Amino acid sequence: MLENLALRQQLALFHERTPHPPISSIDRAFWSCLSQAWPHWRRVLLIVKPETVVRWHGQGFSLFWKWKSRVPFGRPRKDADLRRLIAEMARANRNWGAPRIHGELLKLGFSVGQSTVARDMPVRSRRPPSQTWRTFLYNHLGGAIGIDFFTIPSATFRVLYGFVVLDHARRRIRHINVTEHPTAEWTRRQMLDAFPFDTPLRFLHRDRDSIFDALVRHTISTLGLEEIVSAPRSPWQNPFAERVIGSIRRELLDHVIVLDEAHARRLLRTYRVYYNATTRPGPTCPSARTHPEVHQPERGAAIVALPVLGGLHHRYERRAA
Repeated sequence: MLENLALRQQLALFHERTPHPPISSIDRAFWSCLSQAWPHWRRVLLIVKPETVVRWHGQGFSLFWKWKSRVPFGRPRKDADLRRLIAEMARANRNWGAPRIHGELLKLGFSVGQSTVARDMPVRSRRPPSQTWRTFLYNHLGGAIGIDFFTIPSATFRVLYGFVVLDHARRRIRHINVTEHPTAEWTRRQMLDAFPFDTPLRFLHRDRDSIFDALVRHTISTLGLEEIVSAPRSPWQNPFAERVIGSIRRELLDHVIVLDEAHARRLLRTYRVYYNATTRPGPTCPSARTHPEVHQPERGAAIVALPVLGGLHHRYERRAA
């Protein structure tokens, strides 16, 4: 009871509107009397680092969604005879693929999915393609962009969805936003905000997310962009967007606890400015290629560290005396 009373008194102080609430004589008298009646109050104090709080939140988020998505019974396994029959059909009929074998099994009375048939078929050697995705991307960097969604865990264990648009040529974030309920209409508005009609771009790389429905695809074609859709489960075919999402996680989201959608949007927009201006110093930096005339003062000027994102990162400049 005394501990609860002490915590309530602390909350009452922090709920004051002033940034630094004054401590009145009544408060001082309260804490003096409490320290006399409760001599071991220091034992309940726990001092931790910010990284510990972030780690606790990550563990809590993982446990919450593991509990929420629990399944009482797992997916039934197919018996060994059926898997053996699939392998024999594939070896005996070299020209048969998963759809043909799946149809034969249905005629034989087996209730099995086509994805299960494809998984149990033996791996066949395939002729390599005429060109790799790496070659294709580097040949079209000047007129290509990539888009993708990524998840953001919040403090209340809700999942927010971020949307990023990345220029392949200059590796700069063209547009970034966040929402809790992504829809096709919301995605369409983001596309219109990111791409003016006079944008000299040609290719748009994306994955096979179901949110890219007919409405979004029509908007993409109206903007004069040709869609390059990656193969299923192949994130490496949209590598630049995946890499910038990894940078956002490593440099920002892994070190903060996002409170709500507005907080996430403010953090991501601040990070966008930081990423486009200072993440890659030198000639590879997007701002250096965009504005080559911008230069720092002479070598004798003092170096000043400018904090970004509350001190999570810093930007360094030379300031003349």
